[in-house]
Amino acid sequence: MQIHFDMTTVNKKGVRQMFDEIAWRYDFLNHFLTLGIDAWWRRKAIRLISDKEEAIMLDIATGTADLAISLIKYKHPFQVIGIDISEGMLEYGKKKVEKLELTEQIILQQGNGEALEFPDKSFDAITIGFGIRNFEHPEKGLSEMLRVLKNNGELIILEFSRPQNRFLCRLFDLYFCYVLPIIGKLFSKHATAYTYLPESVKQFPYGDNFLKMMQQAGFVKTTFSSLTLGIVAIYKGVKS
Repeated sequence: MQIHFDMTTVNKKGVRQMFDEIAWRYDFLNHFLTLGIDAWWRRKAIRLISDKEEAIMLDIATGTADLAISLIKYKHPFQVIGIDISEGMLEYGKKKVEKLELTEQIILQQGNGEALEFPDKSFDAITIGFGIRNFEHPEKGLSEMLRVLKNNGELIILEFSRPQNRFLCRLFDLYFCYVLPIIGKLFSKHATAYTYLPESVKQFPYGDNFLKMMQQAGFVKTTFSSLTLGIVAIYKGVKS
C-alpha cells in the first residue's frame, strides 16, 4: 500500500505544530536518517558564501540552529539571526547555542519566512536549509529574502531534490516513501511528520524549475549544484 499525505491539508499552523511535536527527536533523526552526511551538505552550502568582514547573516527556518552554528564556525560573520515558526525547535536550538557560548553571535527568534520583520537591505547573506519546501508560498518568501538582502547579497538554499537517474530515483522513492516514515514514526512517535517529508520533496519544483522561480523573484547569477547522487541540491542567487 502506497503511503500518501494530502499536501493540500498542510498550512503554516500545521507545519509549526508538526515541528513542535518532533523537536525533541529532530537532531537525532536528521543525523541517523542521513548517516551523518547532513553536516557535510551544510558545509558545502556555506562555502558558496563570499567572505565579508563584519557580515550580518539571516538563517531562515533555522530549526535547532545547526546551519546558524555552522555559519559562525566556517564563515565567522559578526552575527547570525536565526528565525523559525516553531517555538519547540527554537528552544532546542537555544540550548545548543548556550552550550557553545554563542549567545552573542547567534540570536534565535520566532519568525515567518514569508513575512520577514526586518528592514530593507539588512543582511549580507541569507541561508535556508531544508525549509523552503515547507513554505505555503515560496515565491513570496523569495521576494521577502530579496528585499532584506543588501545589494550584492547572496541567498543560499539547501534542499532535498530527486535523482535524475531512473534507477536511483526508484531507490530514493523506496527509502523516502517506505523506510524513512517507519523509522521516523518509531523514534519521533509522530504519525505523519516523516510521511509529509517525502510528499513535500516530490511536490517541490527542484532544479531548473526552482531556478526560474528565483529569477522571477529578482535574483541574478542563479546556479544550482547536486550532491550525493542528486538527492540534495544547493541553490544560489545574488541581489543585483
